[in-house]
Amino acid sequence: MSDPAIDQFKAALPAGVRKSVNQEMVTKVMTLLQDPDLHETYRENLLSYTKVMEEGKFKLSSYIDAVKYVSHRLMGKTMRDSYCATFPDKVQDWTLRGVDLKDQASYITAYNKTKLVNLIMEQSIVPTWVLNQDLQQKAINVQAELMVTAKSEMVRMQAANSLLTHLKQPESQKIELEVSQKENSAIDELRRATQELAAQQRQQIQSGSMSAQDVAHSKITYDNDSGDPV
Repeated sequence: MSDPAIDQFKAALPAGVRKSVNQEMVTKVMTLLQDPDLHETYRENLLSYTKVMEEGKFKLSSYIDAVKYVSHRLMGKTMRDSYCATFPDKVQDWTLRGVDLKDQASYITAYNKTKLVNLIMEQSIVPTWVLNQDLQQKAINVQAELMVTAKSEMVRMQAANSLLTHLKQPESQKIELEVSQKENSAIDELRRATQELAAQQRQQIQSGSMSAQDVAHSKITYDNDSGDPV
């Protein structure tokens, strides 16, 4: 019986990557999720950052490793500690072979700078406006109070202008509204032209200049300037 966490992980992957989930990958994910302390963290991060797989030709195994590494970095661990937690066998091999700590640090820094790791790190960053929502509201409250109670007309005007500027409707919504209005206008215009054409054809049938069969087989042409049917 399949594990729900694995099923969720597969479903979250881009379609082109999903087919590469083999037994080895399943085992790797299951091993990762067996950590009792970080189970939820790993699970959420594995599901959250799958979109980065669409931005480059990354191996699924590399994605799993990078998610584990970033998970430790996000907990405030150093690059070395995060790398050791992600690649303990590799670090042990370095120790057995006597690789200098300075060289190890270079390898770890290089991994930290890889495209995959940085794509995941970028997705994990919380926007500053989200982090500082409480301060934003306090600033709005101060400006609102100044607008109403300040003795200086200039201060009141500046506070009011600040509120108008920062609380205005987002541009993207205006663009969507304009597009919607244009689409509605085009639909209304098409409906009007169709109704006019139907009225003309009905008059022609009533006057005897055209039969119902003639109307049914007639082709509609459009005026090049107005776009109306003629």
